[in-house]
Amino acid sequence: MKLTSRLIATLAIATAVALAMGLGAAPAARAEDGKMHIRFSTWHVPAGADVQNLWTPMLEEMKTRSGGRITYTMFAGGALGKGPDHYDIVKTGLADMGYATLSWTPGRFPLTDVLSSPMVCPAKWKGVEIGMAMYEKGLNAEFNDVKVLHINNCVMAHLWTTKKVEKMEDLKGMKIRSPGGIQTLCIEALGGTPVFMPLGDVYLSMETGVLDGVVTCPALVKAFKIYEVADYGVPVSFGCVSEGLFMNQKSWDRTPEDLKPIIAEVARNAYKLHNMFDEHWYDESMEAFGKTVELVQLSPEEKARWEKQFQGVMVAWADGLEKKGLPARKTIADFKEVLTEQGVPTDVLPAE
Repeated sequence: MKLTSRLIATLAIATAVALAMGLGAAPAARAEDGKMHIRFSTWHVPAGADVQNLWTPMLEEMKTRSGGRITYTMFAGGALGKGPDHYDIVKTGLADMGYATLSWTPGRFPLTDVLSSPMVCPAKWKGVEIGMAMYEKGLNAEFNDVKVLHINNCVMAHLWTTKKVEKMEDLKGMKIRSPGGIQTLCIEALGGTPVFMPLGDVYLSMETGVLDGVVTCPALVKAFKIYEVADYGVPVSFGCVSEGLFMNQKSWDRTPEDLKPIIAEVARNAYKLHNMFDEHWYDESMEAFGKTVELVQLSPEEKARWEKQFQGVMVAWADGLEKKGLPARKTIADFKEVLTEQGVPTDVLPAE
């Protein structure tokens, strides 16, 4: 019998769940004696800013606010499974809570992909506000099997390459790692060849010429040391990925009632609480990259050409989902309204 990649991944997660439960690798979330132990999983590298300055402090904040009744075990660096598996890692209960990049599973969260549109958003806290406003406007229908703590659009991604790119034609035939979703369509629209691979493989692939570049956000340029192998950066926004912080539904249901508000509030406001990935962080990161990577500023005319292509991508994206019976045009209209409320430009989105 031929197994699909989705089935193989599901079986692998199920096996991991069974092993973890059987071997007692970490205590399960529990409400015994009014306490809660959370197994937290993320694909972010253990030594990176996400784990050290965001997720661990977030969990510590929950522990402090609960008077020690909330405790946790951290599984970072994909210890419980690969990045694209993280939504299922939480859904199946291998982890009680975890961070998942939704764009890495194309077609599974079709309308939520709107969060990865190529708009300009330099702060993650603002991305959470945008994501949760869209969640209330209808994206919640795509998340019936987990407890959503927040969804967001990541800090905007840029193009990082080993060859200089000053105009669209320079990208023709270049192999560019895409995070998936709408970024794949944007790379294709500019003439590049999108390639999906784990971020951990990008460094060597760029170093050896297997890849000519990558589209990713400053946080991951830093975490995966892409600045060491990229010679050039083009700070035009490709948007970024749709992501989120989720909790296993059964784990949430058995959480003591008085602890639920602590988890919900801290998880929703994690970026603000710890001043992570805000506008200042973005500006400081780009300034630091500029010391080792040549940042190529496109001419106004060239930048407009790229953004026109991106707008065409969004039109095609919406048309494709409408043909499948999904309200993509309404989703874009809602998205423009939310972005305007947050002071984010909507130039690359289709006109009404």
